[in-house]
Amino acid sequence: MILFMRKLGIGMVGCGVVGGGVLAHLTRNRDLLQERSGVDFEVVRVAVRDLQKARGIEASKLTTSWREVVEDPQVNLVVEMMGGTTLAREVAEATLKAGKPLVTANKALLAECGEELFALAERNKVPIYFEASVAGGIPILKALREGLRANHILGIHGIINGTCNYILSRMADEGKSYEEILLDAKRLGYAEADESLDVDGIDAAHKAAILASLAYGFWVRMDQVYVEGIRKVSALDMCFAKKLGYTIKLLATIQPNSERAVEVRVHPTLIPSTHVLASVSGAYNAIAVEGDVVGNTLFYGRGAGPDATASAVLSDMAEAGIALDAGCVYRGFERHSFNGQTVPMAEVRTRYYFRLTVLNKPGVLARVAALFGAHDLGISSVFQPEDHDEETVPLVILLDYGKESSMRKAYDEIMKLDVVQTPCQMIRVEDFS
Repeated sequence: MILFMRKLGIGMVGCGVVGGGVLAHLTRNRDLLQERSGVDFEVVRVAVRDLQKARGIEASKLTTSWREVVEDPQVNLVVEMMGGTTLAREVAEATLKAGKPLVTANKALLAECGEELFALAERNKVPIYFEASVAGGIPILKALREGLRANHILGIHGIINGTCNYILSRMADEGKSYEEILLDAKRLGYAEADESLDVDGIDAAHKAAILASLAYGFWVRMDQVYVEGIRKVSALDMCFAKKLGYTIKLLATIQPNSERAVEVRVHPTLIPSTHVLASVSGAYNAIAVEGDVVGNTLFYGRGAGPDATASAVLSDMAEAGIALDAGCVYRGFERHSFNGQTVPMAEVRTRYYFRLTVLNKPGVLARVAALFGAHDLGISSVFQPEDHDEETVPLVILLDYGKESSMRKAYDEIMKLDVVQTPCQMIRVEDFS
C-alpha cells in the first residue's frame, strides 16, 4: 500500500489526435500509473487552438495560450504535442528555462534542434523525455540508452515509417503500382493528404537522426542524413526483386565504418526475403540492433497512431514523475567517446540493383559490364526476362560491393550509351553481412 503519493500537475500543449489519446488513456489507466510509479498524475492545464471543440476535459482547464500552461505554478511537467519546429521550439525552450521537465513526441523538433535543446536542458538541470519520437510504442530509445548501454552498437537497420511500409507491402503482395496503393492508403487513413513527409523519406530520416545520435553519442544533423523516398519504386522492381530472392523496403541504415565514422541513410533497399525485416508488413515498424555483447536484437510493433504514441508518452510521464519524486537527475542524451563524424554518402560502400531498359540486340550486356568494370564494380548476377520480341527489354543487374561515388560515375556513363533507354532504376541492396 502506498501511504503517501505525490501529485504531479501535467500541462499539455496541443490536444489533437495523439494528445486526445494521451488524455483518454491517462484517464483509463490512471490507477495503474499511480500503483507503478507512486505518483498521482493530474492534467491541470491544456493549450488548444479551438476552445469549442470537445476534448474530454473540463472547459476551465483549457486555454489558447501555451504560455499560460508553461507558466502555471501548478504545472510540474509539460507535454508538448504540437508538432513542427517553430512554435514547438518556443514551447520547449520556455519549459526548460522555467525549470520544468519536458515530454515530447516531436521527432522533427529533436532531429533539427536537439543539440541546442539538450544543451539548454543541461544548463537548466531539467530533463527531456522523448521515447514517443521514434517508432511510437516500441521502446527502442530506452533500449539504446539503458538496456544496451554496455554494448558498442555495430549497426541499426530499421523500418520506421508505417506509411511507406504499408504502400510497399501492398505493392509486393498485389503487384499494383505505387500510385494505386497511395490512393488506397489515403482513403484508409494510412497516408496524409500531403504524403510527402512520409513517402519522400523525411519522417524516417528524422527518426534515423535521433537513433544515430543516441547510439553513437553525438548529434547527427539532418544535412548529414542521406534521404531518398519511395516514389520511383515500381511494380516491375517489386516483381524482379522477388524473382531474385528479395523484397523492397524503405530502410534506415545506421552503422559505423572501420574509421569510427557513422553512416546514416534512408532509402529504398532490397532486403533478402529470408531476413526477419522482410516479413514486417503493413503499417508496422521494426528495428534490428546489433551490439558487440548482446548480438542481434529485434524491436517490433506499431510505430504510429494515437494509441501506440500515447503509450510511450505516458511511460515518459511516469518516468518523469518517479525521477521528480526521488530527486534523480535524468539525462536523456549522453555524449560519449565516438568521434562525432558521419560518412559522406559518396564514401558509402554497398551493393546495388540496376534495372536498365536496353535495345534488344547482341552485345549490350558486354558494353554495360565494361563500364561497371572500369569503375571497379563487379557484377554478381544478371537477369533478363525471356520470350520477348519488343524493341527494348529490361536488363536487371546485381552488383557486388562498391563505392557510391563509383556507382554514380558508372551510372552516368551507362545512361549515355546509345543502347540504353529510359526509364532506368537503381536501388541499393542490404545483405546484413
